[in-house]
Amino acid sequence: MKKNTLQKMLAAVLTGAMAVSMLTACGGTEDAANDSAAVSTEAQSSEAAGDTAEASTEAADAVAGIDGWEPFAENVTLTIPVYDRGQEGVPAIGENYWETWIQENFGDAYNITLEFEPITRSDVLTSYSLLAASQDLPTILMEYDYPKLAQWAADGYLTTYDIDQFAQIAPTYYNRMVENDQIQYTEMNGERYFVLAERPYYNTNYTWVTMYRQDWLEQVGYDEYPTTWAEEKEMLQALVDAGICEHPYGGQMITGAGVDQNYAFRTYPQDELEWATYGDYAIPALGSDANREYIRRENEKYNLGYLDPEYYIIDLETAKANFVNGKTLLYSNYISADMDWVTAFYEQNPDGDLAVRISQNVVDEEAGTVPFAFRANNPFGMMIGFSSQASEDEIKAAMMYMEWMTLEDNLFTMQWGNEGEHYTLDENGLPVSVADYSGDKTQGYGNNKDYWCVTIEARNAGTIEDVIAMSSPKGIPEDFTQDIIDNYYAQVELYEAGYGVSDCNYSVVIESASEYQATLLSLYTEYRDQLTMCSPEEFDALYDELAQQYADAGYQEILDERAAAYEAGNTTKLPE
Repeated sequence: MKKNTLQKMLAAVLTGAMAVSMLTACGGTEDAANDSAAVSTEAQSSEAAGDTAEASTEAADAVAGIDGWEPFAENVTLTIPVYDRGQEGVPAIGENYWETWIQENFGDAYNITLEFEPITRSDVLTSYSLLAASQDLPTILMEYDYPKLAQWAADGYLTTYDIDQFAQIAPTYYNRMVENDQIQYTEMNGERYFVLAERPYYNTNYTWVTMYRQDWLEQVGYDEYPTTWAEEKEMLQALVDAGICEHPYGGQMITGAGVDQNYAFRTYPQDELEWATYGDYAIPALGSDANREYIRRENEKYNLGYLDPEYYIIDLETAKANFVNGKTLLYSNYISADMDWVTAFYEQNPDGDLAVRISQNVVDEEAGTVPFAFRANNPFGMMIGFSSQASEDEIKAAMMYMEWMTLEDNLFTMQWGNEGEHYTLDENGLPVSVADYSGDKTQGYGNNKDYWCVTIEARNAGTIEDVIAMSSPKGIPEDFTQDIIDNYYAQVELYEAGYGVSDCNYSVVIESASEYQATLLSLYTEYRDQLTMCSPEEFDALYDELAQQYADAGYQEILDERAAAYEAGNTTKLPE
């Protein structure tokens, strides 16, 4: 096994950070961050020894965190990106109660004017590139996908930052990164670019659930959803034969990064080089064995009629409506207390019965798959970088915002709202969301997630059972809490068995990925539809032909560059 360069980075960083961590254990967060800032200041060269001594004294005397903050002498504009998801019922970005609440409780206190910049969720790269071209980037840029951040750094959108300054301004946030072993991900090409939000329970993907029509299964003699492809095909055909559902799988157009995740079709244990080159989910791995078998399954579904023959023109909202209206067997999405499509389903189908498809630690030997293998998340949530177009004061204001949002009272209010209005307390003193709130203080998408994701990925109060109980859909005829809990523990078991896979991350820029991603995503949509709709007899020859064209269009350059990064030790490692 090759030495992990990212771990070597961590060792270097912790030369100072370990001192912070140990001092925290003895004397508290503020003292630790003060000492870190003092060490950093003393280490800097100065033309005059007196200047060095004075700077060191000032750093030692400074108070870390919010107790040391003062209003800016001149007003500072802080621009925060917010995903515009285009969903009905979500307050408009730039004109909602919670943005005003942040301004009044944070911005006004420190002479900061906050602006919230809508970012198209389905086309993040285009949104940021247009803002960059107009010299109007938000103060922070944030995304979940490391390759996007790497591209922004390579394109000059991001500036480096001083981690000791960050520890001084945002000690709560910084110390949490140390505790969660996230410092290793803050550097690229040996320079400090990134700050990492927390991701609780990252080794699972329990918040993403698939629901299906349990009442339909029972009509054709099934108590639960089958776990092998052979059994599932029998069930699907039974639904078709009974006239219950013509195209049980429905389908949806193939578009954007992250499509066709092929973890169920991989060979385990994985070859590490293949994982490091083909394993990234952001650019579909046309040409890999796992991708071939994934699309072969889709081709089979299409030719058997289980996919809608016009799936390629079905968008997200249509797919959701098709499930609500009884045209498809199953639908997948993230859980929350208010799941509009689940609520709409019961309104449309008052006698309907849904169930959660619970993961199983099984291997389908006949099909050659691990049906419930999944992409485990990175051990961090949102990745944040600071704009190269921002001033020093604007970056400082951004660091203050991140710390302020991390503080317990502020984060709780943003996540849960106001007691008696947005939530009530249960017998254990834990919050329970009010599902049918409809006042002028309506929260944004996912309980305001796109505002507080700068610090944490999910609401996290109590045990995992408590978290799921609070986040499971409310105000509907059925309670899915225990099913989602069972799915969580099943995914933990899959992860421990090696079937929950975190993708490879690189500590260098993969330049070819930035150059070719948009082209390859467009080509993949075209090629994928051809492969899905061809006859089974034509599939392998067509796959080989299109995979070669895909490689020639830039994918081979990406594979070669990833392999070189792996061979040089500039990647994370596949867990043993």
